Amino acid sequence: MTPRFAWIAALLLLLAGCGSGGPVRRISEPAASLQQVSVRADGRWDVQVRLDNFSSVPMRFSAATIQVALDNGAAATVQAQPQITIGPESADVFTATVTPLAEGRARIATALADGRSLAYTLAGTLEAGPEDGGPRTYTIKRTSALTPVPGLPGVLR
Repeated sequence: MTPRFAWIAALLLLLAGCGSGGPVRRISEPAASLQQVSVRADGRWDVQVRLDNFSSVPMRFSAATIQVALDNGAAATVQAQPQITIGPESADVFTATVTPLAEGRARIATALADGRSLAYTLAGTLEAGPEDGGPRTYTIKRTSALTPVPGLPGVLR
């Protein structure tokens, strides 16, 4: 290889190493799940919703509208404005107090009395966006289960 071609090859390698100069910004769909449901003395529920940010940047969660079904029957709707920022590839929890439907109240009461797990499905929307941008609406769907917590009456996790 002549010195001239060696110089050009070295210059091209040097330029190839100068990428975009920063980390890649990846915005991914968030997820939601129930972390805990506590039955209050007045019959309402304190619902702890876990929000997962799978993006590579912090995301601001501004609104949530989530329908909760227990054992495939409508139970309650969570409507909240959490106004929380969750770091990249992290999660956080917000709590909302909801008034359940009579069917939902009965399903939880039966599960607590029998000490059995209760299947749940979440369906709805989350509004979230990067801190330096506007929010976007994401559709969520999640199926999992809650189990009564021994020693904590009225609590399922």
